[in-house]
Amino acid sequence: MKKYIGLTALLILMTLLAGCAKNDGNKVYVYNWGEYIDYETLDIFTEETGITVVYEEYELNEDMYPKVQSGAVSYDVICPSDYMIQKMIENDLLHPLNFDNIPNIKYIDESYLESAEEFDPGNKYSVPYTWGTLGILYNKSMVDEPIDSWGVLFDEKYSGEILMIDSVRDAFAIALQYLGYSLNTTNEAELEEAKALLKNQYPLVQAYVVDQVRDKMIGGEAAIGVIYSGEAIYTSRENPDLEYVVPKEGSNVWIDGWVIPKNSKNKENAEAFINFMSRPDIALMNFNEITYSTPNYGAWDLIEDEEVKNSPVAFPSDEILDRCTAFRYLGEEMEANYIQKWNEVKGE
Repeated sequence: MKKYIGLTALLILMTLLAGCAKNDGNKVYVYNWGEYIDYETLDIFTEETGITVVYEEYELNEDMYPKVQSGAVSYDVICPSDYMIQKMIENDLLHPLNFDNIPNIKYIDESYLESAEEFDPGNKYSVPYTWGTLGILYNKSMVDEPIDSWGVLFDEKYSGEILMIDSVRDAFAIALQYLGYSLNTTNEAELEEAKALLKNQYPLVQAYVVDQVRDKMIGGEAAIGVIYSGEAIYTSRENPDLEYVVPKEGSNVWIDGWVIPKNSKNKENAEAFINFMSRPDIALMNFNEITYSTPNYGAWDLIEDEEVKNSPVAFPSDEILDRCTAFRYLGEEMEANYIQKWNEVKGE
């Protein structure tokens, strides 16, 4: 999810994490999505608190989880997505938060806290950081029709011009919703039908990507790509021919949140970091940099550009959100089933 790494980040990023982080009192070990923060905020945090940020990045929830589960590395703050937070809670991998140390939780809009209770009952373990939707980005100079359906991703007309997302839950969500099924289905017949659709799509796909979709679409390397809404905002700034749509069949709406792993050695520093990231001016810096929607109403109030403030991509209408669904954690067995089917789609 994110943006190019600047000089500041290169200076911060990356100190290789030792197998066990020392509880030396002046560090916080953060594990976050790639290019998913304004790196200047890390400097500001250190200047204000004296706490050094040791920062590392991952590309997918599924890459992050086994590393955290193994306990081989001790992180203090992580930013998983909703269903992965649920999984980590159920597998007893997270510390409950001490909100006495996170007073800036008051700036998180109540509606997002209510949504977060679907995967974090009682909001005990996480603080929302960003949110958004999954949709289609298309180049109006390369596509001669309005796009409003996932069906375009399975149209032979666009063979070799499709960038498909390389993420098991997202890919199956697309196929399942196009077929009229829930993106959280555990029905084997529905999953097999979705797998067959994705296998038929395989010869049409130019590349399976995640972060790379942004730059490929900006450069006109493909006509259509699956993308997260925050990336879509950035791409449209760079290439005005690019248009984002949440398909009529429905899509995923997600929340990424800050959590503290149970093996954290610096929990109070972690809570200080989460509190800092929830401060309106800092949340605004991150929104401006990474362009992912903020659940922080204090930051939203500070947005000066009215076009951005009222963007249907950054802050979609209820009509769009009503056809979107959050992922749920489906259990280890079903998760493995999804992964096996995805590997079969790609011949792995």
